[in-house]
Amino acid sequence: MEHLSLFIIMSILLILLPGPDTAIATKNTITGGRAGGMKTVFGTLTALLIHTFAAVLGLSALIVKSAFLFSILKYAGACYLIYLGLKSLWTLKKPGRIQDREEQKPEAKQVNCYRQGFLTNLLNPKVAVFFLTFLPQFLEPGSNTFTQFMIMGLTYTILTFIWFIIYIYLIHQLSAFMKKPAVQNWMEGITGAVLIGFGIKLALERK
Repeated sequence: MEHLSLFIIMSILLILLPGPDTAIATKNTITGGRAGGMKTVFGTLTALLIHTFAAVLGLSALIVKSAFLFSILKYAGACYLIYLGLKSLWTLKKPGRIQDREEQKPEAKQVNCYRQGFLTNLLNPKVAVFFLTFLPQFLEPGSNTFTQFMIMGLTYTILTFIWFIIYIYLIHQLSAFMKKPAVQNWMEGITGAVLIGFGIKLALERK
């Protein structure tokens, strides 16, 4: 692909912009350690791969063109983000909740982290719009569109994975400080407010 290097540069810049995925990864790394953060990222990557295949098969175009389908996905994603935000804020009213979560079985905690990363990305119609508006700008005329879409989608997913590995490592290095109850309460409040904000922003988003 002639414009692959430019695509990589632009993708990196977009990936570095914080969004709901970053907020969820931050929260789950602090509360669930490196394993919780990585499970969240794997959920996000799974959703990105689904979006890639949806774009290739034309399903994303159907969602973008259909106001009804777009609205369903948009409001479902918004409600889920607001739910996660309210859940985080609720722990501040129940101090024992944080301790209860720490005592949760590792398997259950990691499944929950994976689900949060997966649904946060999958239910965001802006990701579908992104794949249909950003990727075509780098298509090479006359070449196989399917192959190019797959290469760019997989490249974007791999770059996302690399960035989050670095990000989770940095957050984990601060875990001793982050594990303090006062800091966890502060982070829960900030993360909850941010997720609710993202949810409201998504709900008010127009096509």
